[in-house]
Amino acid sequence: MTEQPGGGQPGAEQAEERPPRLWEAAGAWRGVLTAVGIFALTRVAQLLILAWLGGATHDDNTLRGRLLVWDAGWFLRVAVDGYPHAYTYDTNHVLQGNELAFFPLYPMLIRGFDAVGFSAQTAALVVSWTASIAAAVALHLLGTTLYGKRTGWTLVAICCSAPVSVVLSMAYSEALFLALVAGMFVAAHRQVWWAAGLLGLGAALTRPTGAAAALALAVAAIMAARRNRKTAWQPLLAAAVALAGVPLFLAWVGLRVGDWSAWFRIQTAGWGTSFDYGASTFSFLNETLRTGDGWIPMSVALILLVALAAAGVALAGRPWPPLAVYGVVAMVLVYGQAGFYHSKPRLLLPVLLTLLPAAVAAARARPRVAVLSIVAWAAFGLWYGAYLITVWPYTL
Repeated sequence: MTEQPGGGQPGAEQAEERPPRLWEAAGAWRGVLTAVGIFALTRVAQLLILAWLGGATHDDNTLRGRLLVWDAGWFLRVAVDGYPHAYTYDTNHVLQGNELAFFPLYPMLIRGFDAVGFSAQTAALVVSWTASIAAAVALHLLGTTLYGKRTGWTLVAICCSAPVSVVLSMAYSEALFLALVAGMFVAAHRQVWWAAGLLGLGAALTRPTGAAAALALAVAAIMAARRNRKTAWQPLLAAAVALAGVPLFLAWVGLRVGDWSAWFRIQTAGWGTSFDYGASTFSFLNETLRTGDGWIPMSVALILLVALAAAGVALAGRPWPPLAVYGVVAMVLVYGQAGFYHSKPRLLLPVLLTLLPAAVAAARARPRVAVLSIVAWAAFGLWYGAYLITVWPYTL
């Protein structure tokens, strides 16, 4: 075959102009399988640490039991019994939290597996673990697309072994949300808009932070529409689909209860969650860093500060704008809301922006340095998460 001037093959320029497909330029299957292998190592190591710690302070000391605690119970009740039709009150007629606070996609998937013969508990874990594998693949594709194959692998390793990454093994919605968000970004960057829209809608129906992902998709859509006005309807439609997710669920809850503010009232009554512009977060950091009362509060405070610094470093590196928008908006939502302080590291896990500097640095480092650094990170992160659900007595 005769080469064109400049060393290119015939049609090379046209190929460069065509948007890559979802699986192109991502290291093909070998790279994906390596990412899944990295993920599997983190999960096996975490399970071994969980078994070692034992959880002697809890009623259910089995490994399976520790993966089905706290929020898992709420998701399971939605999956088995559905949503309530009204507010829930205690015997003194004080408003309580109920299942309407929890977004529907994860419990819907649990119900789907339950319908084919799994118990609800087993279905919850199957969905979470399957979503975790999908998240590892999506993270690899995202890191590879933006920075290269080695960054794809390091992003998987750092994310899946981060403090509180234990939720990727639990009956929580973080694994599903992470898979959908990372997959949405991959699809948007490669201009596969039908997939980006559906994944964005799925994220918006999984967690309230899906609103941040939808805004990021809107930014990607506007960028694409400005580049090619002839096909602008495709990205804009994808963004519109994703943006509809969170408002639709909140409106549905309002209609069901008969109060448009129902979801927010339930959140505040059950978990003290409300947006106070960061006042409670600042108060927690100020009090904890001044008094040093307890190593768990101190560690959470340090995680929050390090995450802020990492986000600043990431933004200084001028990342892909949709990823930056998602990270900033998601962090505003996490830091700006009142609620359980020890849940904030879990809420930060899917933000991704805070993990980029470490992933890029590890990818550029010498292999031995990168491996030793990630192993040290994983040793702490996997132990920390296991400690929180076995020894630490409060909800995660």
